[in-house]
Amino acid sequence: MQPVDFTTLTAACSELRAQWLPARLEQVYQRDRFTVSLALRTMKGRGWIDLSWHPVAARICVGDPPPRIPDTFTFSEQLRHQLSGLALVSIAPVSSWERVIDLQFAKRPGEPALWHLYAEIMGKYSNVILTAQDNLVVTCAHQVSAKQSTVRPIQTGQPYEMPPSLTDAVPSLSESQNRWQERISLVPGQLHRNLLKNYRGLSKALIFSMIRSASLDPEQSTDSLNPDQWQQLFQRWLYWLQCLENSKFHPSFTPEGYTVIDWPPPENHNVGAMPPYLPSDSSPLASSSFLTSVKSVTESVAELASSVQELLNSYYTGQINQEVFAQLRHQLTQKLNNVLAKLRLKANTFKERLQQSADADTHKSQADLLMASLQHWEPGMKSISLPDFETEKPVIIPLNPEKNAVQNAQAIYKKHQKLKRARIAVEPLLAAVQEEIDYLEQVEVALSVLETYRNTQDLQTLAEIREELIQQKYLDVPDYRSTDKNAAIEFHRYQTPSGFELLIGRNNRQNDQLTFRTANDYDLWFHTLEIPGSHALLRLKPGTVAEETDLQFAADMTAYYSRARHSEQVPVVYTEPKYVYKPKGAKPGMVVYKQERIVWGRPQQAPA
Repeated sequence: MQPVDFTTLTAACSELRAQWLPARLEQVYQRDRFTVSLALRTMKGRGWIDLSWHPVAARICVGDPPPRIPDTFTFSEQLRHQLSGLALVSIAPVSSWERVIDLQFAKRPGEPALWHLYAEIMGKYSNVILTAQDNLVVTCAHQVSAKQSTVRPIQTGQPYEMPPSLTDAVPSLSESQNRWQERISLVPGQLHRNLLKNYRGLSKALIFSMIRSASLDPEQSTDSLNPDQWQQLFQRWLYWLQCLENSKFHPSFTPEGYTVIDWPPPENHNVGAMPPYLPSDSSPLASSSFLTSVKSVTESVAELASSVQELLNSYYTGQINQEVFAQLRHQLTQKLNNVLAKLRLKANTFKERLQQSADADTHKSQADLLMASLQHWEPGMKSISLPDFETEKPVIIPLNPEKNAVQNAQAIYKKHQKLKRARIAVEPLLAAVQEEIDYLEQVEVALSVLETYRNTQDLQTLAEIREELIQQKYLDVPDYRSTDKNAAIEFHRYQTPSGFELLIGRNNRQNDQLTFRTANDYDLWFHTLEIPGSHALLRLKPGTVAEETDLQFAADMTAYYSRARHSEQVPVVYTEPKYVYKPKGAKPGMVVYKQERIVWGRPQQAPA
């Protein structure tokens, strides 16, 4: 994930100052343990500014409205208590080339600041700290004790100290090319490394884009550059500094992440009509990765963003959601696998006991046979062979030599009764375990469809599955907070060949909603036959009839969103929604149906 560097932070704050100063603070909401949002109102409108101290995604930018769920964090409560109703009058860096922003709050614009909210955007050391006029720390996102850091502890009630000053040289427009080149090339090394370690305010992403825009390789040694190449790179250096000085930024997405600098094409007139640098075929620099990176910068068109705020919010929201998605999916998949493994083991145990109980009638017939043939018993017999009542075939009955014939028969009768009672007791237990397995396999299918993160709806689908498992007591989460019920996610929507709409549930909550709330009397309901999968609904208007191609399309899609999605053919049932019922006490997504018809779905031909 690309971190917010000094250039990006400068661009973000430049926009914020132009659009959100002055503003009244109306609300404070903490989204998670790394992000707090400030609701600001200006003469032009209302919006939310996110302050994040995430270890790899720390940032300050305009964000989306928070979800409508309770905020239970202490940090946001303290900020609300101190800052609500005040005016945000300044968004300024505390010093040049530092990634620390001072958000100043006063009673009204033009008056002295009463509170300072410092946003330290410094990677894993990021923090958000509130101080009063006396510069004492009132609260902070996370405290740093003297044991954790002897250089700069951060504790409430202690004076706020600035981060240690950087010792690298300060980039300057007044520095000559000779001095700049001498500083970078004094000790030969990789070009990007020498730039990073000799100047402050730089980042790997910025340096790589700067070097590549000059048609150079970041990995090449500084002693391999010719004068024309040094000149070309120095022009890029000056262009970057001018963008910072004039607040001239052009945000856009790139294949590697994003950029806020719109690098100009190589200035051939400044370097004697020099062609762009590309290593020769024999050069070790002529690698496919380098050529691809040069091509992506010099030839591809970056996806433009309307503002730095939109770019940062979109990029980091997507990146964090992708990480959360992967972690949550792994957690749920692991939990499901563990629970299903235990349930299947229990089911197998019950089936074995039922198999043993199936011999109960055999024991009864053996006892009857023994009682009818007491005269054939002799003391000390370990077994006896008697002819069957019906077939007259010999039946060997094991005996206890220490008991007589009647006692042996009574023991066999007792065994028959025990096995009979076991069958009566085990059958409902097996049915309950099998019901649980069927339900969890339904959840498992919903997870298997969500292989990779594509949009926020995928993450919300996972969150709903997690919430469902918590409510069904399969997950134990002490600090569980319910998701936003108002943030509804869309069903999967498709169009059949005849133009009818096909809706498919993403999880069990949506399956129930689709079947029992969305469906009407004219629709058709689809589901795979005795195979876990999503509910599907073919929407039909009064007087319309689905063609064979529409039914086949719906069956193909239903089969695709099922456990048998990798099969060639899958039996799919369809019926009218009025014939679909939810048994009393059934788990989410579990239904029974009648008057169904069958069509064979072909998941491999589904357009999903």
